[in-house]
Amino acid sequence: MTADAQLTLNLHHRPAMEREDFLVSPANAEAVEWVDRWPEWPGSAIVIVGPAGSGKSHLGHVWRKRSQATFIDPGATSDPAAAQKNVFVDDVDSQNRDAFILHLYNAVSRGGGHALLTTRTPPARWTGRLPDLTSRLAAVPTVHIRPPDETLISALIVKMFADRQLDVETEVVAYMTARMERSFETARELVAELDRISLAGRRRITVPLVRAVLDRRG
Repeated sequence: MTADAQLTLNLHHRPAMEREDFLVSPANAEAVEWVDRWPEWPGSAIVIVGPAGSGKSHLGHVWRKRSQATFIDPGATSDPAAAQKNVFVDDVDSQNRDAFILHLYNAVSRGGGHALLTTRTPPARWTGRLPDLTSRLAAVPTVHIRPPDETLISALIVKMFADRQLDVETEVVAYMTARMERSFETARELVAELDRISLAGRRRITVPLVRAVLDRRG
């Protein structure tokens, strides 16, 4: 592997995660409203449900900063009781730490704090999970981020390129939006692939390059 190729593989980007960086549309407006409504929540927690790449983690970190919440990794071995008053737990359904999350939820509730949890699947539809956790989370407000419309997916692609410090022509974004599967995850994967190809070959991201990548992806 050449030095240039190794460098390309090791490069990382930092997404813009402030409140003003979040793209609001009808698909996510309800979730944004709930985050902005804090601390006037009806209970001690809310659950934001959405597919990968939908911005639920971004919203969670916006709320974490505003509420001075602790970010909790369910895969960690920390003591739930050691958390601060408010907590943010991301991607709950990808972890196998139900007992930990239940203890954390109970600790926050007893302490008068709030918890924001994100998941890809509504807790009410979980199977094979800890019943006490499922019942508690199924009872709290569950807010869905819906699939993106054309306007949102276009804006999201522009933001993803900007996060990677890539300046892409409007015609490229329009071409992508018209021909790709309209999903958050597809947008994320496609932008990442175009970024890798552009870096590796020192090429601009153009319509012909996008066409070649889409054709290869089938």
